[in-house]
Amino acid sequence: SVIVTMASDIAGGHSIPEGDMIDATSKLQLEASEVRTQKPNWPSYLRSQMIPQEDFNFLTSYEAGRGKEERDNVLRTNDENGQAVKTIVNLLNNVAKDQNIRYVLTLFDDMLSEDKSRVELVHRAAHRQKRTAWGWFLGLLQRQDNFIVNQMSSVIAKLACFGSTKMEGQDLDYYFSFLKDQLRASSGNEYLITTARCLQMMLRVDEYRAAFVHQDGVAAIVQALSGKANFQLQYQLVFAIWCLTFNAEIARKLATMGVIQTLGDILSESSKEKVVRIILATFRNILEKVDDREIVREAALQMVQCKTLKTLELLDSKKYDDPDVEEDSEYLREKLHVSVQDLSSFDEYCSEVRSGRLQWSPVHKSEKFWRENAPRFTEKNHELIKILIKLLENNQDALILCVAAHDVGEYVRHYPRGKNIVEQHQGKQAVMRLLTADDPNVRYHALLAVQKLMVHNWEYLGKQLDADHTEPVAVK
Repeated sequence: SVIVTMASDIAGGHSIPEGDMIDATSKLQLEASEVRTQKPNWPSYLRSQMIPQEDFNFLTSYEAGRGKEERDNVLRTNDENGQAVKTIVNLLNNVAKDQNIRYVLTLFDDMLSEDKSRVELVHRAAHRQKRTAWGWFLGLLQRQDNFIVNQMSSVIAKLACFGSTKMEGQDLDYYFSFLKDQLRASSGNEYLITTARCLQMMLRVDEYRAAFVHQDGVAAIVQALSGKANFQLQYQLVFAIWCLTFNAEIARKLATMGVIQTLGDILSESSKEKVVRIILATFRNILEKVDDREIVREAALQMVQCKTLKTLELLDSKKYDDPDVEEDSEYLREKLHVSVQDLSSFDEYCSEVRSGRLQWSPVHKSEKFWRENAPRFTEKNHELIKILIKLLENNQDALILCVAAHDVGEYVRHYPRGKNIVEQHQGKQAVMRLLTADDPNVRYHALLAVQKLMVHNWEYLGKQLDADHTEPVAVK
């Protein structure tokens, strides 16, 4: 099946079948079709000495090639002195008109697309000059013309992925930083499908994955997926995440990066088979590739938290062409059911807090829960309290702020050293800032939490609260 084929291809570092890597017709492709018809007047450039004779000879003979074989011959005869690459580099760096740069880049991209092994011509030419190829091209990513920038990005991804010479160090960081910026500008980026395509290519190469994660690239993908991404873009960006999950160390980290919640949301809403298929395959990889039982359990709980089990039941009633959907769905259903059976109320609470999506689930209002579990909030260096305080500081959602303030107050009420621990992590200031929040429910729960932080006689406080306050309408 397609996804199994792709998995083995990724594992072996080979190319992924084009059927699954191909773009929808993107803006770049549509413009490239137009650019190919606008061939520069090379004889005029030669006469006015704007290009040297050898560049003219290569260009005209390559353009005249009437099939791959003829073009291969032209490249072969020009390989020994590196003329093909020399011509392209000369033109990209010395021709002023954007229109001509567009043409040369499109010619270059077509050259590499027609035969992946041609990237070695570029790397050999760079090696002869005791340099790497990236220095010739990375500067063009700063051009003002968006077609040039994205066509250059597409060429760089091919050079980095198709050949034996890998991009590394500052060059790799610079390129990933560029792709990340393109993702972050997603609302105004008409070439986002091209950016996603470059990521799909780069992240199927294991040597590149850690550098991308180190650059906080996963957060950029999650942000782009959380926006108004169409199904094609959703598919391509999830594909990039799926590639990352083949690295077990990265798969461990993904469970804590908001990936599961974002993909779970898309899964519950998507009707596109290829989007469903790639998300299920990503979830399965996260559960299969990681050998730490605690992390696998946490990932499974997050999937349950974002209603994946319910989505899987709905998928059962649909008929999909790809057997992988059925197989992955069955695998996930089995794993998630096991995790649900093992679930304690504390596990459920931890999963909810770590997901950042707090709601008034029963545990929050359960006196028994707080009495039994408040001491456990010291585990993992006060991880839960730190997350709750961070939510109070950074979140804008009224419901989440209400629940987080309530939970901080209950922790302090039920754990003797809780007050000191909350103050130590600046939780008191975070709660007090919410006393002036716009939402009356947030103000109310912040006030309760502050009073719990200030008062020691809980029995007296409880009576006073009952007498003095009527709780506002609960946030739904």
